[in-house]
Amino acid sequence: MTGGSACDECLARSWLLGRLAAHLDVERGRIIALLDLGEEDLIRAVAGRDAAAVRAERLAFDAGAYRERCADAGLGLICRCDAGYPSALWALPAEPAVLHVAGQLPRLAALTAGEGVAIVGARRASPYALEAARSLARGLGRAGVTVISGMASGIDAAAHEGALDARGASIAVLPAASQRPYPPAARALHGRLIAAGAVVSELGPDVAVRRWMFPARNRLIAALGAMVVVVAARRRSGALLTAELAQTLERPVGAVPGQVTAPLSWGPHALIKRGAFLVTEPADVLEVLFGSDGVPVAAGPGPAPAAELQPLYEALADGHAPAEAFQQAGLDTVRGLAALAALELGGFIHRRPGGHFSIAG
Repeated sequence: MTGGSACDECLARSWLLGRLAAHLDVERGRIIALLDLGEEDLIRAVAGRDAAAVRAERLAFDAGAYRERCADAGLGLICRCDAGYPSALWALPAEPAVLHVAGQLPRLAALTAGEGVAIVGARRASPYALEAARSLARGLGRAGVTVISGMASGIDAAAHEGALDARGASIAVLPAASQRPYPPAARALHGRLIAAGAVVSELGPDVAVRRWMFPARNRLIAALGAMVVVVAARRRSGALLTAELAQTLERPVGAVPGQVTAPLSWGPHALIKRGAFLVTEPADVLEVLFGSDGVPVAAGPGPAPAAELQPLYEALADGHAPAEAFQQAGLDTVRGLAALAALELGGFIHRRPGGHFSIAG
């Protein structure tokens, strides 16, 4: 799990961000600009009465002890001075000094060497939006494209799950300590990401999560993705900030349309009006990245369900729970359960926790 390299100066910079975490929270409205400041300017800008104490602690910083704490937490380290540092992050005006990696460092290097797609969106999303994120990530995973997101509840988690379900690769960027799941309820997903992908943060162990870390994290997601796709976002959503950052970095932005009357559709529809790519399936993303002649070949979804199963399949694809889907398909409970079992046995749907099903697109 551990390994890699990180120089003393970069480690000190990472430590400093953790030391100033509470002060930075007060100034979170200009966090991106603050992260671009040098050490002394940053201390002067935010430390206030603690400035002298912070300077003294910085002079006494023990890089060896910091490395030991990271090793004890199972974190690998790679700094911006290392040749293996993800080159996509150099596009940022305030690139992280150090990436703290839960997972295999060589795997992170391999995943960030190719094209990755960031899929982001609302924490409280509709069944339709969650299934759209999973389906999109599954298709990209099958095509060998790394899916990047922030492991938050809702769209982020669905995107990670979709990629992993397809035996694809996924990178999670956390707001703070990458050795612990955030949110804590995502422990199982965190473990899957460490086993098959990577979990990264610019902050080291023992740093508590604060509000400024979310927009700071979003800039890393925007930079690591060769394209950012927004699935469900309300006004002033963090996902829209990620899309804005991506546009600043001249990365293409895509959006998945939703129901016109739904508040969750406001963000994607606003992006499409402003020129974002309309995304309805993985092929839309692959064409933007690779062109129509260079799209990677992914395994197809297979044959369609039998005609008698199609109404239920379509109702489930619309995001309805099984009981609602039975009603939509005109089936009573007995016939609905039989059709549900047939769809599952045929590989057209997957059973998910809580009695829900997702489309095996």
